[in-house]
Amino acid sequence: MSDVETKLNWKERLGPRISAEMGEEIDVFETNMILRKAGKIAPKIFAEARLRRGMYGQRYDNGSRHDGSATQRLDFPCGDLTKGPETVWDAPGMCRIKIPMGVVSNEQLDLLSDLAEEYSDAILHVTTRQDIQLHFVHIDNSPDLMRRLAAVGITTREACGNSVRNITACQYAGACAESAFDVTPYARAATYFLLGHKDIQDFGRKFKISFSGCKTNPCGLAMFHDVGCIAVTKEIDGVAKRGFEFYVGGGLGAVPFQAQLFDEFVPEEELLPLCQAVCRVFSRLGERKNRARARLKFVVKKLGIDEFKAIVLQERATIPEDSRWTTYLAELSVSDDKPLRKGEPLDDSIALPEGFSDWREHNLWQQPQENYVTATIRLPLGDISAEQARSLTTIARKYTGDTIRLTVEQNMVVRFLSESDLPKFYLELAAANLASPGASTIADIVSCPGTDTCKLGVSASRGLAGELENKFAREPLVDPEAQKLHIKTSGCFNSCSQHHVADLGFLGVSRMVEGRRVAHFQLVLGGEWGNNGGAYGLAIGAFPSKRIPQVVDRVLGYWAKEREEGETLQSFVKRVGRAVIKKELNSLRKVPSYEENPDFYTDWGDSREFTVGDLGTGECAGEVVSIVEFGLQDAERRLFDAQVELEGERSGQASMSAYKSMLTAAKALIMVFNIDIEEDADRVLSDFRKHFHDTGRFHDPFAGAKFARYLLNRYDNPPSLEDSAVTAREAIDEAQLFIEAAQACYQRMQGTI
Repeated sequence: MSDVETKLNWKERLGPRISAEMGEEIDVFETNMILRKAGKIAPKIFAEARLRRGMYGQRYDNGSRHDGSATQRLDFPCGDLTKGPETVWDAPGMCRIKIPMGVVSNEQLDLLSDLAEEYSDAILHVTTRQDIQLHFVHIDNSPDLMRRLAAVGITTREACGNSVRNITACQYAGACAESAFDVTPYARAATYFLLGHKDIQDFGRKFKISFSGCKTNPCGLAMFHDVGCIAVTKEIDGVAKRGFEFYVGGGLGAVPFQAQLFDEFVPEEELLPLCQAVCRVFSRLGERKNRARARLKFVVKKLGIDEFKAIVLQERATIPEDSRWTTYLAELSVSDDKPLRKGEPLDDSIALPEGFSDWREHNLWQQPQENYVTATIRLPLGDISAEQARSLTTIARKYTGDTIRLTVEQNMVVRFLSESDLPKFYLELAAANLASPGASTIADIVSCPGTDTCKLGVSASRGLAGELENKFAREPLVDPEAQKLHIKTSGCFNSCSQHHVADLGFLGVSRMVEGRRVAHFQLVLGGEWGNNGGAYGLAIGAFPSKRIPQVVDRVLGYWAKEREEGETLQSFVKRVGRAVIKKELNSLRKVPSYEENPDFYTDWGDSREFTVGDLGTGECAGEVVSIVEFGLQDAERRLFDAQVELEGERSGQASMSAYKSMLTAAKALIMVFNIDIEEDADRVLSDFRKHFHDTGRFHDPFAGAKFARYLLNRYDNPPSLEDSAVTAREAIDEAQLFIEAAQACYQRMQGTI
């Protein structure tokens, strides 16, 4: 059957269930695939087209995927998508599927299970944006997969690429006593209003929106989104009016920014036009050439919140009226859950199943609706098998109907569960291996894909998360209060696991030890998961990957021993200071020699050596190596000093120290060429440009030139003792990334990458 015949055949099977608009979108994408195969579309153009349809390239080291403790071999052809769009046909990749607000019906989840078995590795992965990802999907199968999704009302459109990504909302919306009102219909309206909208087709980077029902809980995480909406009510002329605290310019990533308050009350009828106006301003003023600074947060920072607000409001006044701005307000109940069974209390006189009490302690959320609860299905590493997902829909059909939602902590919840059904519900979950206790505790670890499938992964974040989960399962905590903490692991500097807002966050880096590359993780302390992701942590230092369980033990032990009554870990870190905590951990930085313990030279869940090659021989090279490494270490020391200064509210000094740490790292690299210079900014910048920036030697495969620009931009705009805490924080984050890039650059120059 020809490509054209294949393209037309779907109409006979699925056409009646697919909207004309969705069908046309997929037709266009399939036509582009045909033209690309014929060489009639440039690779760059097709790459963005497939990203906007949710099709990602994926990493292939050995065609495997970690389960946290072992490596599972997969029977898929494993070409290399890392080489670019020219090889997109050679190997399967990843398909990201948008699940707006995490709301998924039983029919949809059943279909997703079928697709996971037919096109993927039979695993559905829940992401921190309430998406579903299928890995190892061949792009040739994507049109058929997309049409089958469209037949049940699901799209992959704009799940990736420079677009408005999946809009998230708290999983308890409509089932939470602490929320101002149910944000689900508002998030739903924003999703379908902006999906494919002409005003969002020319972004320089991605754009993320979230909705939260209250300020204190973390479910919506409004504080690190491009647009974060928190439900509030306000009395106007004696009438309670719904609206939103409207935040803009937040984001994590390499350099995190907390969102700034745009307006303390945006009336519900102004929600969509204001979102549209912000998108139009971002499209017009957002960075185009330097992708490292192409997010909305940099536009807000550059203009300042007052000028940004003025420009957006001026833009809002020019937008032609659109009936879709308000028509949905007449149908707010359309997204309400409809309980299947009457809510009745649990009979406390009956014998409860084994394990029920542990599960009940952390996995149930009391709803304001009498005798109803929400149950969390904890998914280790965010994974659920197709067979398990089908079991869950069978259970849901029996007890709750269509009430399943995905969460930003990579779990699922089942809402409107009658308390009287809890024991039977639990037993059926247990039979499907879906009754793991400890939801939203320290053992419920969030992880990005890391080195399993992500092309940017440095260290095995999933492997580490799995090891820590196993550790907490077999060892009691030194302090019961530690149960309340959150751990998040990222495989690189991009905060895909949201490590900046964890109590203990980890991001993957690497270090050189005796000529070999060793997996490390930076420890990030001081983040706040509550208050919608209310505060960001800072990296305290890099530790060998294989010592991270000891690092966790030592941090928790020190906190348990020295904390004051009721003191959170975040408050403890602030009171005691990072310098003291760093000193407590310093002995865990040491890496034994390869001969003494070769296990340190592998990463979690992967038996292969983490690196190949060595530094070579020759005394000259050896001397240069020691000098360069010393300089890079000195740069890290200066960066830590900057963190301590920021902590001590000496923001101007912190900003200056962060800049000096970058100069120190740049000077260290220059010494590779046996060039010994004073730390004079003009001379360092001149030689750095000549030997590293202009030649591209500093530019690693995934960061490009952006980390080099951090130094160049600071040189052009020197820090000042008058710098604010926000400016100092940005300088520290940029310096951290620059120094890590300098470490990686040096390793490449030694032939170790």
